[in-house]
Amino acid sequence: MPPPAIATSTRIVRIGPVEHRRGRKYKRGMLLRFTYNVLLCLALPIVWLRLFVRARREPAYAERRGERFGRVPARVGQDVVWFHTVSAGETIGAAPVIRALKSRLPDARFLVTTMTPAGSAQVIERLGDIVDHCYAPYDFPWAVRRFVRRVRPRALFLMETELWPNLIGATHASGASVSLINARLSERSARGYRRVGPLTRRVLAQLDQVICQYDDTARRFDELGVASERLSVTGSIKFDLALPDDLDDEVRRLREAWVGDRRAWIAGSTHPGEDEIVLDAQRALAERFPGLLLILAPRHPARADRVAMLARERGLHAAMLSAGPGGRDDRTPDVLVVDAMGRLIYLYGVADVAFLGGSLVPVGGHNPIEAAAHGIPLLMGPHRFNWTEIVRRFSDAQCLHGVSPDRLAAIVGDLLADDARRRSQGRRARSVVQENQGVTRELEARMLSVLSGPDKTPRK
Repeated sequence: MPPPAIATSTRIVRIGPVEHRRGRKYKRGMLLRFTYNVLLCLALPIVWLRLFVRARREPAYAERRGERFGRVPARVGQDVVWFHTVSAGETIGAAPVIRALKSRLPDARFLVTTMTPAGSAQVIERLGDIVDHCYAPYDFPWAVRRFVRRVRPRALFLMETELWPNLIGATHASGASVSLINARLSERSARGYRRVGPLTRRVLAQLDQVICQYDDTARRFDELGVASERLSVTGSIKFDLALPDDLDDEVRRLREAWVGDRRAWIAGSTHPGEDEIVLDAQRALAERFPGLLLILAPRHPARADRVAMLARERGLHAAMLSAGPGGRDDRTPDVLVVDAMGRLIYLYGVADVAFLGGSLVPVGGHNPIEAAAHGIPLLMGPHRFNWTEIVRRFSDAQCLHGVSPDRLAAIVGDLLADDARRRSQGRRARSVVQENQGVTRELEARMLSVLSGPDKTPRK
């Protein structure tokens, strides 16, 4: 049977099977986009309720709520360079490249958006003198359209894995370039995107470039439909740490205040379900190493009181970091609970061994680079899918140990008992960080090529 035909005023155009398949995929993508937006609108009351509940636990969520729905002051001009960094980790990672780019484009106006108060605090602390800042809008179509209309960006750079259909679509339609930088995509996330393939392809087609951390991420984006000419690999900018100017002095102060001549280990960015495992390990280790200090930093400091209670239930004396040494009683704490943001980069410097949270529960793990930069051995559980390539580099250097809940205490204990082995692994961890630095310069060059291109007219 010949392919169907469409009559026009001038000729007969035959539509073959390939065009039919493309048409069906386009319609499926449109249907999925419509369904996505309907579900978003239905979820609006839940979004407001969640904001209210979170604000009761973390008052910062009650501030600037209008920004989350696109209510921001209008920017003057059309030269806004917009970075979206989500939370604290992405902001810390992006800060060096934002500063480098701003120094090359001093007249451009830079805007950095985040989704969390922790990210907001990092923008203000690290970049507040050179950028504007607000929360990014939730992905409601009307909210992102209002936001883009007011901001009028020249370019949007999304950090890591932020693939929001309406945010990308509205920015692309405005004529701005849209790039995904320092991109990472786990196999688990890729499977999820494949389930909504037509919508995923539609979103990815609106990206001007995808700059990936490593080859495995580039391969997954290629399989999802990103054209090879829009894909590149640079490595991870998180190795290009922007260490605080007061790092050495603050590490010295914290060591004198809390550690002294004791041994200490740290569990950074832990999640519910991990705190109990870590505290049980500390209770076992304290019998082998009298006076041992555990520095326990929950991923969300609002949980600090709960973590301290879990410690007390196990017969461990807990102190809060914010109270300071003068705020504690005469007992020497077994556990120092970190109840403030932005302190991990300092506290890794007073520890002998670091466990990275989010890895004993299926969260995907958290950044091991800051701990490694201090030259200490690393431990992670089996759930590391957010950091596969970076973890592999540390594992290959034999300075990162995989642990299970029942082996955590034993492996920490073995490292604490063997000074030479621990220091050797720490040196290797620091070397991995140093050997992988320099990505910022390459990424800066790629971003400048986007920004130096001609202005684009809004797309229909």
